[in-house]
Amino acid sequence: MSPTFRAMRAFNYRVWMAGAVVSNVGTWMQRVAQDWLVLTILTDHSPVALGVTTGLQFAPMLLLAPLAGVVADRLPKRPLLVGTQAAMGFIAALLGVLVITDAVQLWHVYALAFALGVSAALDGPTRQAFVSEMVPLEDLSNAVGLNSASFNFARLIGPGLAGLAIAWIGTGPVFLMNATSFLAVIGSLLMMRRGELMPSPRTAREKGQLRAGISYVRGRPDIVLLLVIVGLIGTFGFNFQMTTALMATEAFGKGPSEYGLLGSIMAIGSLTGALLAARRERPRLRLVIGSALAFAVFAIIACLMPTYTLFAIALVPVGVSALTLMTAANATVQLSVAPEMRGRVLALYMAVFLGGTPIGAPIIGWIGEVLGARWTIGVGGIVALLTAAGSLVYLIRSRDLTLRYRLRSSPHLQVWTPADRHEERQRAKLRDAIAAHQAADTKSAA
Repeated sequence: MSPTFRAMRAFNYRVWMAGAVVSNVGTWMQRVAQDWLVLTILTDHSPVALGVTTGLQFAPMLLLAPLAGVVADRLPKRPLLVGTQAAMGFIAALLGVLVITDAVQLWHVYALAFALGVSAALDGPTRQAFVSEMVPLEDLSNAVGLNSASFNFARLIGPGLAGLAIAWIGTGPVFLMNATSFLAVIGSLLMMRRGELMPSPRTAREKGQLRAGISYVRGRPDIVLLLVIVGLIGTFGFNFQMTTALMATEAFGKGPSEYGLLGSIMAIGSLTGALLAARRERPRLRLVIGSALAFAVFAIIACLMPTYTLFAIALVPVGVSALTLMTAANATVQLSVAPEMRGRVLALYMAVFLGGTPIGAPIIGWIGEVLGARWTIGVGGIVALLTAAGSLVYLIRSRDLTLRYRLRSSPHLQVWTPADRHEERQRAKLRDAIAAHQAADTKSAA
């Protein structure tokens, strides 16, 4: 089997992936439909209302994810996921019924977005930690990359389908389609071979488990740095759901089909990044920082594009760099933490990564309303640039590193530790000694 898909050797993971692809398509369709509902039906293209909706949907992640991590470490994950998936399906169905019956109001969308966020806050860390129970440790990084590939393959299809469906039959049926898609994940969970699962050690019920998870992270400077990077860039740079909607409607005056197409085009880059990430056996921190820098550059370029077509093309490298950053950071965290702490650490990771959206989305929405749609992407690029530069400076100073760029070697950017420099000095001394010995032999022979 190709190294890119080696995690698919596990039956349970294959079943999971099949259900996840169907559900992810539905999720992307709902995201587009929800944004379109708020922007064009319930408001007069209000970026602030869209930002509030996005913020409410991700606020529970910030508030509840640490507690959800304790639950994920304490309870069996498979039945827990059945419950969270069923809850999210019910919320999508309720919103669809409200839209179809013309009873929907803006506060309904706000309330249901928050309810969806509550379910997702419990589902997210549980789902992330459950991956390690389906595949062996040596395939974990590959499985993380394939999960992202599944999500972005669905993103390639879902937004475009949503745009067509909205244009043909309206937004209400799109929510019902998403509600139905959750049955695929629930079915895959029920079909798994329980004997082939590798459950993580479950944490006994006792006081101080949340504090223990926080203390564990505080004692790991490498994880803290990852949280800072994904927190800042996730808060201000990864608001694509909102920024592409504003660019499509405000900057280029396009309709739902063109808006949906932007999501699919960006997914081309994201899917490429996910497949490349799946081939890496073990990502490194320098990949996280490098991809953050690349994202900053490409986001700034995208915000300057003068036409819809050029903007759409510019989204491809934005998707590659963003996805590389996400998968490298996620896999690094999963592979470096103790198994009994994985749920709590991943919950904190998701709280920082997604929980910043309630802060960033309204700010980005306000920026779009005051300064224009282009600045919603430009600000994210600037924040990413400062974050990458600051992280690089911190690493160089804290670890006494030396950076060297060599055009004719791979990798071009080389990071040298004090041990590397000491080893290089020893090699240089050995080369000098050999050269001196050879010179002496030559002189003696003469």
